[in-house]
Amino acid sequence: MISILIPTYNYNIQNLVLEVHKQCTFLNINFEIIYLEDGSTQHVASNKANTSSLPNTTILHYKNNIGRTNARLVLSNKAQYDWLLFLDADVKIINTDFIKKYINNLSKNTYDAIYGGFTYAKQKPKKDFLLRWKYGQIAEDVAANIRNKTPYKIVISANFLIKKALFNTLSSKIKIKSYGLDNYFGILLKQNNAQVKHLDNPVLHLGLDTSKAYLNKVEEAINALLTLLNKNKIQAHQNKLLHVFLRTKRYKLNYILYVVFILFNPLIKLNLLGNYPNITLLQIYKLTYMCYTDLNLK
Repeated sequence: MISILIPTYNYNIQNLVLEVHKQCTFLNINFEIIYLEDGSTQHVASNKANTSSLPNTTILHYKNNIGRTNARLVLSNKAQYDWLLFLDADVKIINTDFIKKYINNLSKNTYDAIYGGFTYAKQKPKKDFLLRWKYGQIAEDVAANIRNKTPYKIVISANFLIKKALFNTLSSKIKIKSYGLDNYFGILLKQNNAQVKHLDNPVLHLGLDTSKAYLNKVEEAINALLTLLNKNKIQAHQNKLLHVFLRTKRYKLNYILYVVFILFNPLIKLNLLGNYPNITLLQIYKLTYMCYTDLNLK
């Protein structure tokens, strides 16, 4: 019926595993849970001690970190069922019918991939985590009826159900190891005419990055976009940031934005890492960083 797959790196996933196991057991369905300690050095023993005795639960442990994309492929290859439910380690199940909602839609046999969604705590976190929290609330905590209007746009890999054959086919096309490839996965879904459904079945994002760490990941994601663009794996119309970026290049505005990045990068970062991060400034940072990086590649 369903394989629940959780790549994890130095995270306590006991509550997550116990909750999904409880819900699957209650539904009396055929299931398995497999999680991969991907180079983890923390929480490994306690995770194992509290989950290894659970029926239908398998623990894998790699000494060296292979990255999220490769970890998911490993988990998929180990899975015995045709439907894969991927969950990130740093999420919390907040609905008692979480698994049931997925199973109900799975039984309709209409879709190739189903995305449950992502949500964030309403209470503001400490200053160091504000940027990731604020961006997540605006860009990721989106109702299913809105996501279904553009089903390939907001595809968050922290919580989704997909046919194993389709997942393996699409993942085999991803040749780079980087943060921020969800958008590219959505593009591959569209290119393969996959039927995608969005549900209001969110998980709560617990593992917020610090603002500094998140900004580093933003830069990593932009580097990945440029790599995909230069390898003709992605087109401008498939990504809003790329679309704007290539328009600036057409009119030679990228040189101006290059200078803007050099001159104003410290001030923009001061805001983004501060008490009142401005998401519009984050978008400006992304565009100017892309122009700066692209010109430095030449």
